[in-house]
Amino acid sequence: TLRAFPSDGAKHCYALPVATRARYLLRATFLYAGFDGDDAFPEFDLYLGATRWSPVVVYDGARLVTREAVVLAQSSTVSVCLSNATTGRPFISTLELRPLNGSLYRTDAEARAFLALAARINFGAPSPDPVRYPDDPYDRIWESDMVRRANYLVDAAPGTVNVSTDKPVFVATSERPPEKVMQTAVVGTLGELTYRLNLNGFPGDGWAFSYFAEIEESVVPETRKFKLFIPGLPDVSKATVDVGENAPGKLRLYQPGYYNVSLPFVLSFAFRKTNDSSRGPILNAFEIYKYVEIEPGSPDALAMASLASRYTSLGDWANEGGDPCWPSPWSWVRCSSEPQLRVVSINLSGKNLTGGVPPELVALSFLAEM
Repeated sequence: TLRAFPSDGAKHCYALPVATRARYLLRATFLYAGFDGDDAFPEFDLYLGATRWSPVVVYDGARLVTREAVVLAQSSTVSVCLSNATTGRPFISTLELRPLNGSLYRTDAEARAFLALAARINFGAPSPDPVRYPDDPYDRIWESDMVRRANYLVDAAPGTVNVSTDKPVFVATSERPPEKVMQTAVVGTLGELTYRLNLNGFPGDGWAFSYFAEIEESVVPETRKFKLFIPGLPDVSKATVDVGENAPGKLRLYQPGYYNVSLPFVLSFAFRKTNDSSRGPILNAFEIYKYVEIEPGSPDALAMASLASRYTSLGDWANEGGDPCWPSPWSWVRCSSEPQLRVVSINLSGKNLTGGVPPELVALSFLAEM
């Protein structure tokens, strides 16, 4: 099932109740399946409040398109909006909100930027099925590395093999990847692991972490040391991973990464064993997010939201959601755009309103017409 909206230039929003200053995983999915019988696949924009989150472009009607973000709630609601359709009709299949506990995905930039997921991959997976709840209590979707598509997880090095264990793996670190994900991995038996993939939303600044755990058994002491190499990013290619020393010990998670790193759209990377390592590199999982700067929207947004909340029982016109001015104004609002997005006109005629003039109007300092 899905919900589709008119291609009318308006934005169509969902307002989700949240706890202020709490961190959430937000996921929207889109499965077209030719619902409108149109020859042209839909293309439109997804907004988080006044911030353009991501374009949604359908290339294959049978393939699920997923957009996911980690968001620090700035108020008591989070608005997800569909807008700016260039072809077809905007539509949405599911919208999910999951609370994140503790320090998961905490960043120094979270008050001014949210994290948009580009990749979250479970390496060495035994099947194409993703890992998610109940194996992951936060319902993150860990995509299997068996799911291959154009320009995504290609150019794997010869000698790449899957390894796994059924023993418990200690995962109680800051991001807490699920144990089921850490029980599988790929190993470069010829000394190298390589992959290439396109990162949705990049180039840009991102958050990127790898997850390692020594899950291979050995009867004699062995070492596993390797370095990361990314063409064009020499500063990122300096650190050496020593899984046994960094974890420390077998069956324990080690998660090195970068809280802020500039990455290209086409990411090619390699893990290569060092000369003093007896084993090739290992990789259990990784995650990559892009920082999306939060747009402030209209300074009148709070006053307008308060005004609209007075009349939510009187019709859909008072429940349009999102920013009152951007990317398109509410149906009963007109805005100026220079030098800021300000409400200059509101039309409340024909709304069957009674009582006094709402006090929120005093806060609309650029209001010229009512």
